[in-house]
Amino acid sequence: MTLFSGKARAMAVLLGASALAAPVGAMAKAAPALSAREAALLARLEKLEAEVSQLRADAAATRQQQGEAVQAVATQANTATQVAQSAAQEAKATGERVAAVEKKPTPEGMRVGATNIRIGGFLKFNADYSHFDGGTVATNTLGRDFYLPQAIPVVTPTSRSSTDTDFSAKQTRIWLNLDTTVAGHTVRGYLETDFQTTASAAANVTGGGSQRTTNGYTLALRRAFVQLDKWTFGQDWTTFQNTAVLPESTDFVGATEGTVFVRQPLVRYSTPLSKAATLHVSVENPESATANAGSAALVENGTDHLPDFSARLNYMTRRGEISFAALGRQVRTETAGAGITRAGFGGSVAGKIFLNEKRTSDLRFSATYGQNIGRYVGLNFAPDAVYVAATNSLADVRVFAALAAARIAITPTLRVNVIGSMQSADYDGDLSPTAIAAYNKKAWSGAVNLFYSPVKAIDLGIEYRHGQRELINGQKGNIDRLEFAARYNF
Repeated sequence: MTLFSGKARAMAVLLGASALAAPVGAMAKAAPALSAREAALLARLEKLEAEVSQLRADAAATRQQQGEAVQAVATQANTATQVAQSAAQEAKATGERVAAVEKKPTPEGMRVGATNIRIGGFLKFNADYSHFDGGTVATNTLGRDFYLPQAIPVVTPTSRSSTDTDFSAKQTRIWLNLDTTVAGHTVRGYLETDFQTTASAAANVTGGGSQRTTNGYTLALRRAFVQLDKWTFGQDWTTFQNTAVLPESTDFVGATEGTVFVRQPLVRYSTPLSKAATLHVSVENPESATANAGSAALVENGTDHLPDFSARLNYMTRRGEISFAALGRQVRTETAGAGITRAGFGGSVAGKIFLNEKRTSDLRFSATYGQNIGRYVGLNFAPDAVYVAATNSLADVRVFAALAAARIAITPTLRVNVIGSMQSADYDGDLSPTAIAAYNKKAWSGAVNLFYSPVKAIDLGIEYRHGQRELINGQKGNIDRLEFAARYNF
């Protein structure tokens, strides 16, 4: 029995050694009778074989799942690449569309039917401290509102100096710009108004108002015209004037005695001669402002027969611009129903020279000479002509006017302007000195200002000006003015 048991153990050992190569059923047939220990060993071997088989199955399943996952990832990556390519193409197309839109000017204003309407202008506040050494200037008059050399009182043996302080917002300006395309043609309308130059019912508290109560002022027409292609019809700056050379000033005009300054109804034709040159030709509203010998008061006759004729050639370059203007007219008055006329003519050259590439600094100039063109220069500082009753004729008046100004940008928000201006009048030698003793002979002024623009739409300026007026008889008057201005441009 012992011997048999030993053989059985030997058999079990051999079976364990070959457990992974031989099936358990064959082992059971080779050892039909096993002990409890041997049976337990066989059970463990069977369990081990099952676990190995399960591991093999799990490994195969894992490899299959990994293959499927890799395939899925590859599919997703391919899909993502296609989506990315599609998104890139769409982004490129969108960018091209945005760039095309950005190249077009941003529309301004509002659309009403076929017309685009824009509103602009500025709100302006002025504070003036003025000293006149020759007397007083009446309140609510133009000489108190802005620099008007002919309003400077001259010193006489009985005159006394005066000092005035004035606050005003009447230079506030509003404009409408209308654009319409009709049958392939561009039609433009323009309307501009302010409150400066029309007299208000200052004495009527319930009407125009006064400085004592409401400071109400009447809206005044400045410009109103329509443009069709190269034609302009309506009220605008005279073609004889180049407004681009007006200096930057806190004042309403700035260099009054030295500049051409007229707005009036006209018909103008404008055409480019080249990329740099443009020609303007116009017929304009006539009006003769004469003076009677012995009186300096101007007479607005209103008996003109012929329109005034003007032309201006503008030439633009990278460094600046220059213009040449000419004026031809007839001065006319009537006595006892009979007309008396004199020819008038004038020429003007004006320009601007840029001092830097950004064009923030420049030099400006203008020089004008003419005979019987007084109303066109310096707000009618001199008469167009002088009526002499003794000879029933008009005597000539020649004027020369000039201005120069420098605009220097210190920083992008700070700039300085220096301004000089003058005008002289030369009367016909046949006129008696006594008859024209109180007529204006010459005027000049100098000004310096400092402007600060904390933001693009706001201009804050302070300016000092000294001006002088002289009469034919030698009497003179001076003005010293310190002015502050605040302007919101919109």
